[in-house]
Amino acid sequence: MPTDWRSLPPLTALRAFAATAELRSFSQAARVLNVTHAAVAQQVRALEDHLARPLVHREGRGVGLTADGEKLAEALGEGFAAMIRGVEALRAGEADRPVRVTLTASFAAQWLMPRLKGFWDRHPDIGLSLHPDARVMDLRRERMDLAIRYGNGDWPGVEATWLAPARLVIAGAPALTGERDLTIEDLRRMDWVLSPNWPEQDSYLRSLGLDPATLSRTDIDSDDLAIAAARQGLGLVVESLALVEADVAEGRLRLVHERAETLPAYFIVNLPGQQRAAARAFLGWLKSQV
Repeated sequence: MPTDWRSLPPLTALRAFAATAELRSFSQAARVLNVTHAAVAQQVRALEDHLARPLVHREGRGVGLTADGEKLAEALGEGFAAMIRGVEALRAGEADRPVRVTLTASFAAQWLMPRLKGFWDRHPDIGLSLHPDARVMDLRRERMDLAIRYGNGDWPGVEATWLAPARLVIAGAPALTGERDLTIEDLRRMDWVLSPNWPEQDSYLRSLGLDPATLSRTDIDSDDLAIAAARQGLGLVVESLALVEADVAEGRLRLVHERAETLPAYFIVNLPGQQRAAARAFLGWLKSQV
């Protein structure tokens, strides 16, 4: 049976009466509700007018309840207790849910995953829910705690913290590049693993005097696969520095050239305001990786 919401008195009046009935005092009810004594008394009188019957009466310095008031107080006590249990259960579930993070698949695979053991060594009880997606999500609507985004860090309505460099670099397996510095002529003769239809990559190569159309190239439209191919010595790759940092540090790839720009970069993005403890812990750990 649907609830007849129009028949209910205002919730503020019911709450004021329930607090007064529990504490037997307008003044004490006002303190717990963080309103004035007069406001509580006015709400209770309004409830009595709505129901057309008295609910309270003066009793020394406090108040007593009429027979109707006792019945209503008992029903409201049960109802508000059920509401409180429901809200507390929801809050507990929200506190325990994994930290939800949206980021690109490539950044997750190449930058985050190699570092995650360090986070779980510190916080083994915190779960993560990673959502690899190239789209820019609405954090509030999608209920995301954090995002890792590529750009200039100037998005409206969110807080952005610099995380990792995204400037383009050229890298290759040491077996392919050798140890010496490579000239433009060396680069022109070498094999490449490139992304098709990526203007920023092509502009970078042209700035070095290389024509992307004339290079000996294998086109792979996936950062992860292109980096994997470069590790195998199949060609030089153009990538964001953050995506090959681990490979360079561990000797699987060698940097041949890198741009000097500081932006765009990868940023940690979150909504302003208080965050859950688990989300704060993950955010703090991410910042420690800078």
